[in-house]
Amino acid sequence: MHGTVAEGFEPVREAFVRNFQALGERGAAVAVYRDGVRVVDLWAGAKDVDGSEPWRRDTAQVVRSATKGVAAAVLLMLHQRGELDLDAPVGHYWPEFKAQGKEKVLVRHVLNHRAGLPVLDRPLTPEEAADPQRAAEAVAAQAPVWEPGTDHGYHALTYGWLVDELVRRVTGGRGSGEWIADEIVAPLGLDLWVGLPDAQTHRVGRVGRVDGPEPAGVLRARPKRSVTDAYDDPGSLTRRAFAAITPFPDQNDPAFRAAALPAANGIATADGLARFYASLIGPVDGVRLLDATTVDLARAEESAGPDRVLIVGTRFGLGYMLHGSASPFLAPGSFGHPGRGGSLGFADPESGIAFGYVTNGFRKTVTADPRAQALVRAVRGALGSR
Repeated sequence: MHGTVAEGFEPVREAFVRNFQALGERGAAVAVYRDGVRVVDLWAGAKDVDGSEPWRRDTAQVVRSATKGVAAAVLLMLHQRGELDLDAPVGHYWPEFKAQGKEKVLVRHVLNHRAGLPVLDRPLTPEEAADPQRAAEAVAAQAPVWEPGTDHGYHALTYGWLVDELVRRVTGGRGSGEWIADEIVAPLGLDLWVGLPDAQTHRVGRVGRVDGPEPAGVLRARPKRSVTDAYDDPGSLTRRAFAAITPFPDQNDPAFRAAALPAANGIATADGLARFYASLIGPVDGVRLLDATTVDLARAEESAGPDRVLIVGTRFGLGYMLHGSASPFLAPGSFGHPGRGGSLGFADPESGIAFGYVTNGFRKTVTADPRAQALVRAVRGALGSR
């Protein structure tokens, strides 16, 4: 294990070690900021899930849906600058989107997963999914599967194409990956990409599926119908939402990593994720992305209850999951986004905490990965002892 922790945050280091000893961790990193200052910076294990090259401080990994939290900041920043109205119809910016009864889909419905568009009747191939024009055309041609605004369900992949095309329409053609690089990554010096440049490929580890025991205390009563049951049903919204790209690309494929898919293929270090979230709630080396009013918008509850895609009860603000049983963060006011397989980033304005965790060992979990949760509990414990 390598890295440092500030005085009082030793429980995070202890939990990080236990993840390797007891939860099957192969390679991972965790970073925590408090009031814009890094207080935890740890990494250990192998860079590749199936290799022996050591994980280094600048090792990055695919973070899957944790990308959604970064993409959400783009629309919120455009709103903050007066360039995008969250209550305007999507069709106001993207006229072709109005087809198939989508005239009343609002920009905020894209962010709060109420647009009714979690699936595509004809899934995209990996090549089509990476083509912004073809992906946008497919979403624009899709009919909603419920009346927009009346219910919520996780837009696992379509979220990214919706966000990306809105960004292109508002900015005159600049894609979300480019916007993130110019307006978020560059000012903060983040190790984070949505569309990996060739020059950074050597830093990214290979990911793969791993299994491990569940830690004590996380097992809950199995619901009558779980997300696993729904995923096994080819006709379910769950299965269809995650199959909007078919076949789903190998996450280690250079073409997948180079594409800009703001719902699914961001690549980051743990510090990159944590530093990003720190800059949402306060200044980091003089840079703050969201003002306090926009932060309150981001974390105000927009959707809650049984999720039509994830089955369990979920809570969403504008682009961010909110603290709850499906996505436990630090405290009730926390907001962020997990990535399928384990990664997690979030911020908690009340405590000033920002958190980032990345791993090369993908578990079956969609939201509350036990390794990430062990680290979150350790942060909570460290704050309680200060």
